[in-house]
Amino acid sequence: MRNAIVSGALGALVAVTVLPLQALAQAYPEKPVKLIVTWPPGGSADAIGRLVAASLTTSLGQSVYVENAAGASGNIGTQQFVRSPADGYTLLLATSTTNAAGPALFTKQGFQAVDDFVPVSPIALSPSILIVAATSPYKSPQDIIAAAKAAPGKLVFGSGGNGNSGHLSAALFKSVAKIDVQHVPYKGNSPATIDLIGGRLDFMFDNGAVPQILGGKVRGLAVTSEHRLQAVPDVPTFAELGLPGVQLSTWFGLAVPKGTPAPVVDKLNKAVAAALQKPDIVKRLNDMGAEPKTSSPAEFAVFWKQEIDRYRDLVKLSGAKVE
Repeated sequence: MRNAIVSGALGALVAVTVLPLQALAQAYPEKPVKLIVTWPPGGSADAIGRLVAASLTTSLGQSVYVENAAGASGNIGTQQFVRSPADGYTLLLATSTTNAAGPALFTKQGFQAVDDFVPVSPIALSPSILIVAATSPYKSPQDIIAAAKAAPGKLVFGSGGNGNSGHLSAALFKSVAKIDVQHVPYKGNSPATIDLIGGRLDFMFDNGAVPQILGGKVRGLAVTSEHRLQAVPDVPTFAELGLPGVQLSTWFGLAVPKGTPAPVVDKLNKAVAAALQKPDIVKRLNDMGAEPKTSSPAEFAVFWKQEIDRYRDLVKLSGAKVE
């Protein structure tokens, strides 16, 4: 009899707990939702963030607006994010630069690499493209490898900064090809691309190079993805060219603060999945050189942790350190 009473009490407690959570998910969101993008306006992160925010606005029936909080490789905006209430009204556009490479690049980021976040869903993968100036004599990665081996230490590549995706992709290329080349970090990909076009750099890796390739300003030699990109189908993968180890993509995903109720996380996950099935969203991502990617929150959490381990090795390989 006593066991039956206890069992009944526990069942009632579970029901009382579950019902408010279900009601919360049904009502959410009841006010505008903020999406923090930790990079400045005009870049690929900002473009993807605004695309996702517009689609979520339609799916959720409430305004989802972007707030740019740039600085310190995404750390400033992320610090702001982790201090936000865990109620689903503050979202984060997580990136591999901040949330996977960052723990290896920075002694202190101002937040816990895993514990301060609830992963919601990946959004897109954006591979880097090996590019040279349109006037460059190099027509393939093998041309660069041959030139580098003929004159060790002479060729120079640029990147948008120490430890960014372009730098890490080049470090991977350098390691796989076993070449000695010099790195010049810039404050962003744009000034590096200007110097590439001007002949002051021999090559670089850039995950935002599609417009320059299509405009004829630079030549794409190979892409660090598993398959060719729809936006530039003439650019082969490194695997096709006999260098399968050169594979790396910047990733973007959605996260909420630790403690956000699971029904809210699930509702956001479904909204992202619905958005990435829309042909216009897929096309716009493809046009940027990005590929849509979704998964469950649990799968994204596993991927996120694996990427932290992977980027720790890549950062070590590159020798990059921000502080």
